[in-house]
Amino acid sequence: MKVQQVIDIIESVFPLRRQEAWDNSGLQIGNREADVAKVLLCTDVTDKVMQEAIDKNCGLIVSHHPLLFHGLKTIEGATREQRCSIQAVRHDIAVYSSHTAADCCLHGISGRMAEKLGIDDYDFLVPTGVDSGLGVIGNLSQATGFFAFLDKVKSAFNVPVIKYTAPVHNKVQRIAFCGGAGSEFIGQAIDAHADVYITADVKYHEFQVADSRIALLDIGHFESEQHIKELMQNLLHTALPALEVLQAETDCSPVLTY
Repeated sequence: MKVQQVIDIIESVFPLRRQEAWDNSGLQIGNREADVAKVLLCTDVTDKVMQEAIDKNCGLIVSHHPLLFHGLKTIEGATREQRCSIQAVRHDIAVYSSHTAADCCLHGISGRMAEKLGIDDYDFLVPTGVDSGLGVIGNLSQATGFFAFLDKVKSAFNVPVIKYTAPVHNKVQRIAFCGGAGSEFIGQAIDAHADVYITADVKYHEFQVADSRIALLDIGHFESEQHIKELMQNLLHTALPALEVLQAETDCSPVLTY
């Protein structure tokens, strides 16, 4: 099948019209009419992920974060973006990114975070249009102890360390989520009466915004968005059963803990 056929399926669920104005979602590198039999899914296009695509003969990489955010003035292999672009062109590998097109979908990144904790009935935390928004909020089926909830989060997202603020209540039930850097929506989570807000990239003074009104959990940027690969794999397997769709084994967070 063609690269464009795969893109059409992705954009039927995550249309590019939903992406944020500053973003660069969509086809980054490659020929839309090229044949593709195997797709590699990842959060970030790194040197290791690119080599995995080459080794596994994948004709298309579908990433969450765009490989190309800004224009390249030189392509000499000095940066990850340059090296991966050279390899993609050399080996005829197309690169596509969903990014905020998936972030702004109800059943996208943040929705998948909610589902990982057993919350299936959720709505946008910050609606931005008729069928788009950022973050989600919903309720656990029953209230649970705060530290038992932390254990569940660590398990669901494979998080070694969680940065958090003290809970307002001993038990929590109403949970808000935003995959990636979502600290700008702390106020909306408080206004929506969430007991807990789970996101990433929270700064020191942003933790202080909680001010005994909500518990903030910073689980890490990669960890909050990694499940886009599951969403994409399920979507493409269902719509294009003849297409081989793989999750990159080398896809991992660049942030380590000790």
